[in-house]
Amino acid sequence: MAGKFNVLFMEDARGFLKGLDEKSSDKIIYTIDKARLHNDKELFKKLKGEIWEFRTLYNKTYYRLFAFWDKSDKTQTLVITTHGIIKKTDKTPEKELEKAEKLRQLYFKLKK
Repeated sequence: MAGKFNVLFMEDARGFLKGLDEKSSDKIIYTIDKARLHNDKELFKKLKGEIWEFRTLYNKTYYRLFAFWDKSDKTQTLVITTHGIIKKTDKTPEKELEKAEKLRQLYFKLKK
């Protein structure tokens, strides 16, 4: 499915998806594919600084996959997912935002 950007999954994000049941994991992937085609803050939303989240509600459970943009390649825009959580409160835990930011910084450090 072609979209406005491509999505890469870091190890923690892949592990999060593999740890879920198949239907939940499939729903999250469907949400990501849909977000690639349509600008929709219910699906893909900026949180803080450079950190964004893919948002999925499935079976009364809120899944969040943290991500950031890599626009350094002029031909291909990437969104890199760092890790995921099952959200239990209204507020996104600060430690999850910090983890996503650390992984973002590590990604660009290793890319150089």
